[in-house]
Amino acid sequence: MTSTIHALPTEVVYLITAGEVIDSLAAVVRELVENSLDAGATRIVVSLWPQQWRVTVADNGCGMNLEDLQKAAATHSTSKIYSSADLWKISSLGFRGEALHSLTNLARLEILSRPADVNFGWRVIYSDGGKVERVEVAAIAPGTVVTVSNLFANCPARRQGLPALAQQMKAVQATIQQIALCHPHVIWQMRQNDREWFTIYPATSIKQLLPQFLPQVKEADLQEVKLAIPQPENSELSLVVGLPDRCHRHRPDWVRVAINGRMVKSPELEQTILTAFHRTLPRDRYPVCLLHLLIAPDQINWNRNPAKTEIYLNEVSYWQEQVNQGIEQALRLSSANIKEAVHITRVSKLLKAAEAKGGYNFNPKNHSEGDNNQNSVISNSYSLKAVAQVSNTYIVVEHSQGVWLVEQHIAHERVLYEQLCDNWQLIPVEPAIILYQLSPKQVAQLQRIDLDIEPFGEQLWAVRNIPAMLQQREDCADAILELSLGGDLQTAQVAVACRSAIRNGTPMSLPEMQTLLDQWQRTRHPRTCPHGRPIYLSLEESALARFFRRNWVIGKSHGI
Repeated sequence: MTSTIHALPTEVVYLITAGEVIDSLAAVVRELVENSLDAGATRIVVSLWPQQWRVTVADNGCGMNLEDLQKAAATHSTSKIYSSADLWKISSLGFRGEALHSLTNLARLEILSRPADVNFGWRVIYSDGGKVERVEVAAIAPGTVVTVSNLFANCPARRQGLPALAQQMKAVQATIQQIALCHPHVIWQMRQNDREWFTIYPATSIKQLLPQFLPQVKEADLQEVKLAIPQPENSELSLVVGLPDRCHRHRPDWVRVAINGRMVKSPELEQTILTAFHRTLPRDRYPVCLLHLLIAPDQINWNRNPAKTEIYLNEVSYWQEQVNQGIEQALRLSSANIKEAVHITRVSKLLKAAEAKGGYNFNPKNHSEGDNNQNSVISNSYSLKAVAQVSNTYIVVEHSQGVWLVEQHIAHERVLYEQLCDNWQLIPVEPAIILYQLSPKQVAQLQRIDLDIEPFGEQLWAVRNIPAMLQQREDCADAILELSLGGDLQTAQVAVACRSAIRNGTPMSLPEMQTLLDQWQRTRHPRTCPHGRPIYLSLEESALARFFRRNWVIGKSHGI
């Protein structure tokens, strides 16, 4: 194995933005595990002794030979870039060559390493400035073990300024989780004071990994979409969303964006995600959404800011459009995401009482797992057939693999709302609608949503155009008053859709129910109404079979 670590030329060093300050245990852990990932590690063990200010990170990566070890902690020594041109095509997590050097100035640094093609390794201890202090042969498995001891011993003021150790441990845990979400194939073993702390088990996808961090979220509550992006070449969008009828948060703490293996701050993309979920969640609730973009390195400037989480991304508007398309695909009802879970706790408990393994998952046997067609809706083999109406409120729907219950009012509300969003049409009305005693604020609100309103006498106002959907309604004046009470255009569209939708308690014929089902399943966000309420409940046929114990042998059930 030849040496790969080298000191960067002076002209390259001058172009590099100063690295992040190592100011906490979490920062030390982050820098060391990123080096492990760059080395190709698939198993990383992090051990912490916080009271002793000691951290050890062991990995099964490619390892380093003695020549590389002797240069590893020198200033601006790296194996990841060579020239100034490489700064515009960064493909590794680290590239500045400053982390280990900085640690030698803040702590005692020791590295043991062994390449896979060598029968023994080396142990190197470094002094201030990254100088080699001691070298000896070591018997270790292939990989690298880095130990940082007595951190900040020469900076007592920095130690005193740090939060309590318990808070620092939370920061370490959050750091590892962030990194693990970008590298789900890696197994992470965390130890604290020689005792197991937590383990993150590897997964084939973020969708499988996320329930380890959010135990209340099940894999069936998530939908994963992967889209190949034609431009730039070899780009990919990976998206995991919590289905809005099943999981959401009080805070936007699980709206996260990663680019090329690193979590980043991207206000533009984060706002795109929040906007895409608008009118699919209850009020003051936020989605669970993890976005990971794999983009050609020349489209990203990692060197713009010392914090590599703050980057410059070329053509942000283009990526916002791709994210919108990905979320729209994830929220559609398609053969690829038809699997459904129980929405009502009482029903779930009922099924569990019948069969311990009972579930409420809609799991058709012949679905295509790789369907990435953005415009796909339920295919013919998954068509919904209206069979009955319950309490003049719920449509009983026959499905090839079970039964659905659809609430007619909110399903129709979703249909009408999306129609209004696509075509907000105001039409003249004659005679004008006369309203009495409107406040100046109400008048301004109606004008804000483009209604033509003018004084018609003392305390009287004439409205001369209305939303087309209200034209035939007898309560049109009440609807206009409702619209005058506040909100933006989208709020007005929700109000009109809600008032215009078929009411619960209204009898419907089978053809009417079928027409509604056909319209509803073609909507962009069919899982919830604009207020965030779930529209339908699904029950798999196999769950029904377990509940009614259809696998019993009749003779045995009679004691024969």
